[in-house]
Amino acid sequence: MSENPDKPNINEAGESKSSDSEQGLEDAVEGSDEALQKNIKSGSPSTQRMQRPHPSPPRFVTVEELLDTAKGVANMALAHEIVVNGDFRIKPVELPEDSLEKRVKDIVHKAFWDCLSVQLSEDPPTYDHAIKLVGEIKETLLSFLLPGHSRLRNQIMEVLDLDLIKQEAENGALDISKLAEFIIGMMGTVCAPARDEEVKKLKDIKEIVPLFRAIFSVLDLMKVDMANFAVTSIRPHLMQQSVEYERKKFQQLLEKQPNSLDFVTQWLEEAADDLMNQKYKNALPAEGGAADSGDSPMPNPVAVQNYAYLKLLKWDHLQRPFPETVLMDQARFQELQLQLEQLTILGAVLLVTFSMAAPGISSQADFAEKLKTIVKILLTDAHLPSFHLKDALTTIGEKVCLEVSGCLALCGLTPFTTEKETVLKGQIQAVASPDDPIRRIIDSRILIFLESYLASGHQKPLPTVPGGLGPVQKELEEVAVKFVRLVNYNKMVFSPYYDAILIRNVCCVMWSEVILKLILKDKSSVVSLEGNKSSVSRTFKEQNHSLL
Repeated sequence: MSENPDKPNINEAGESKSSDSEQGLEDAVEGSDEALQKNIKSGSPSTQRMQRPHPSPPRFVTVEELLDTAKGVANMALAHEIVVNGDFRIKPVELPEDSLEKRVKDIVHKAFWDCLSVQLSEDPPTYDHAIKLVGEIKETLLSFLLPGHSRLRNQIMEVLDLDLIKQEAENGALDISKLAEFIIGMMGTVCAPARDEEVKKLKDIKEIVPLFRAIFSVLDLMKVDMANFAVTSIRPHLMQQSVEYERKKFQQLLEKQPNSLDFVTQWLEEAADDLMNQKYKNALPAEGGAADSGDSPMPNPVAVQNYAYLKLLKWDHLQRPFPETVLMDQARFQELQLQLEQLTILGAVLLVTFSMAAPGISSQADFAEKLKTIVKILLTDAHLPSFHLKDALTTIGEKVCLEVSGCLALCGLTPFTTEKETVLKGQIQAVASPDDPIRRIIDSRILIFLESYLASGHQKPLPTVPGGLGPVQKELEEVAVKFVRLVNYNKMVFSPYYDAILIRNVCCVMWSEVILKLILKDKSSVVSLEGNKSSVSRTFKEQNHSLL
């Protein structure tokens, strides 16, 4: 049970229902080796967490609890990365050249191979180390086989029979080169096509010690290939179980760290307040007349969540901590944010250009595509700290004017005057300011499109692209698909927590309104507030039936 009664406990009901599948998933994830977990990178620098007052003193935890929590978070992040990132791949661990770990590893390996070389150089040769290596190679080759590979399994067991090999070594009849030849042939049979070249090169090595060393190097690469194949194979099954698994892991984290929803609560409450303020402003009378005395509808919880996700695309990652439930996707949201900023600038530049040029130019698909490509290339380095938008837009203005003049000449249209070129360059340079009217219009319409797409539930066809975004429609739809896929998965995992937070928030707002109305109507009626609780609660339940 959670130590904080105000925090929702999501997994108590129905935990036994999925315990078997979750246990299988947990075993698969926790059994991953250290190299796999090292490849899960956040992709962004850590930010300083904002200090918020706590309702109670912090609870001291033991080192064991911290380690257990860290392990749970790492497993949850690993499962999430495999499911969300379709390009997830395990890579071989490459130690830095000057690191102590690499120096120690090189020394130990050199000592081992030198020892093997000395044993094989004796007269008669000693094969103790060599037989151990053959045993390791045998186990590795067997691990590559699938259950249906019975013929290959029998061949490996027969040829690499360690008892028989030891007897041959004792009687001086062991042909180590013949064993190496069989091993190389079997590696070529079970390896991925990408490793054919490496396996082929093994046949050119004639000395035994360098050959065994090269064999183990290629086997390490084949292990990585096999691990990636396993990840690809389990991904469809992982998709089915990862939602419950991540929710279960987060609930365990929440029980140990009850403040793990503080920033999520702040994030959702800000989104709800923003929507309420928008509704209030829209409800204000135009000519100073009386405002509507009817009850203003509470924000739809789904709309609040959608608006909250849109706020993540405008997040100040350096000044504000990211909400806990989307922390694992912070790098992805940052990437989407950067792509949308580039799309906003690209759309603003194209809108300004086509409005200034002759009407016939904007209808030419080839010219529009060429112009878009030029602008995108010049904005490629926008993610770098050394990038200066004003300088880039100055260059873009020059290039755009040059291309427009060339297109007008080819079409036999009136060429650009110097005055028009100056005006166009000035308007393009003005896009550098976030307060530029054209840039704000494009930015607003992009958010409207994303909000519509999010509200449509990822159903086809896509919502109609607002006016002015036609030239960047393809790029915008690609970003929208990534954004909605990310949001929908996050909702599947954490929506019960979001609903519980919003229900409490709506309760507080509704009771505040009830008290305010009673005070304004008749101060003496505040005394009868307790008697009205049942009717207010009934009204609240009717408005939020889908959540309760």
